[in-house]
Amino acid sequence: MSDIPATVLVVDFGAQYAQLIARRVRQARVYSEIVRHDTPLAELLARQPAGIILSGGPESVYGSWAPEVDPALYDAGVPILGICYGAQLLTRQLGGTVAHTGRGEYGRTPLTRHRPSALFEDFPPTVTDVWMSHADSITEPPPGFEATASTPGAPIAALHHAERRIHGVQFHPEVVHTDRGQQLLERFLFDVCDASPTWTHTNIIESSVQAVQSQVEAGRVLCALSGGVDSAVAAALVHKAVGDQLTCVFVDTGLMRAGEGEQVEETFRKQFHVDLIHVKAADRFFGVLAGVTDPERKRKAIGETFIRIFEEVARDVEDARFLVQGTLYPDVIESGTRDAANIKSHHNVGGLPEDMAFDLVEPLRALFKDEVRAVGEELGLPEEIVWRQPFPGPGLAVRIVGEVTAERVAILRAADAIVVEEVRRAGLYRDLWQSFAVLPAVRTVGVMGDGRTYAYPIVIRAVRSDDAMTADWARLPYELLERLSNRIINEVDGVNRVALDITSKPPGTIEWE
Repeated sequence: MSDIPATVLVVDFGAQYAQLIARRVRQARVYSEIVRHDTPLAELLARQPAGIILSGGPESVYGSWAPEVDPALYDAGVPILGICYGAQLLTRQLGGTVAHTGRGEYGRTPLTRHRPSALFEDFPPTVTDVWMSHADSITEPPPGFEATASTPGAPIAALHHAERRIHGVQFHPEVVHTDRGQQLLERFLFDVCDASPTWTHTNIIESSVQAVQSQVEAGRVLCALSGGVDSAVAAALVHKAVGDQLTCVFVDTGLMRAGEGEQVEETFRKQFHVDLIHVKAADRFFGVLAGVTDPERKRKAIGETFIRIFEEVARDVEDARFLVQGTLYPDVIESGTRDAANIKSHHNVGGLPEDMAFDLVEPLRALFKDEVRAVGEELGLPEEIVWRQPFPGPGLAVRIVGEVTAERVAILRAADAIVVEEVRRAGLYRDLWQSFAVLPAVRTVGVMGDGRTYAYPIVIRAVRSDDAMTADWARLPYELLERLSNRIINEVDGVNRVALDITSKPPGTIEWE
């Protein structure tokens, strides 16, 4: 995205939270990008960043594989904020001391301020709860630095060199568990970096449109349209950029939610007047999934089948060599980078075949879900699409734990529709990040009508989250859970038991596969 002022670079040391830091910066309407820790200093400075944030990371700064930055960065005059590992790194590189004291801290911890700091202007005068996750501790600040706060396990939990505009905090202000963490980041952005809050939804749309036009020029474009918010917003953005050059393709995999196809037709053919091709390919997807139980194999099989179908469609669309996908930032990080571990492949990132015949157009690749929803509203997409809960690209296939069959999909689709209907009825749909049904491919014994049954269980999964990087299981009202259990067992043939998943992320993921 070009011509974006006040860019703040987040240097990634392999932490999953690097994405969350960037999102928090953008919440303050300041544009941010993730960069690798080994990006050459000249390349970093050439981008004229308003500030640089050094992320946390899984390593010890004294480890043999500990990632670093060029020490000349600290003399470049750019404001710097080190978070957790980032704070320890700048301390060690500038001559301070980091040690393994045997007093690591994990979780919510009281922070006590000792000296004034630009970062703490919005904080109470004494104690604040912050979120810690560290084994090593800063025990001596570098020359010229002052310790500004401490916790029971960290004598130097925050430090700064006010004149050089270099700050470090041992805790994680980017996570919601840190009180006033967002305000701390904003004080860094506005008071230390002197950045301006100019990153708006209009900027996103304008820069995305320009980027798509530059990439595609006069070429024909296909869009993988699933009916979810990500692909819908991507389609609307690309349509704004290239108009009639776009052809949307909706593939009915047989793995979609109830009413998916009808909603896609209504929105894009009738409201946006987009050229839409509807491909019915359920038998083909069930064929490639037959006998497959490993979730990674499912995702890759589905991803490759999608691409092959698009290649076949493209033969009938003259000069179509571009393929639009609704890939987001969380998709990319969960599919693994050189610094971040692979959690699971997303079918539109890690599951794509290497020999596909398309150039990908991914206008949302740098965006988080909240930004995507805001862009969708700005583009005029209907609320029922913009605020639809996330749905995995492989569809119901990764909500069936075991082999995917037409019978199991039909059972899960019916149960899932009940979950959505009752959650909406309870007024909780917009409050929850996701709420859905899962079908483990096992059978359990039950009793119905004085007779023995041997049928599937359904597991209800409901979570609250801001960004899908972390999530907490939702405490649904007992009355809602009772209605869900009664309706699913009574209305869905083949189900005799309902359970509730009360696992947060981490340690679990939101989806079961």
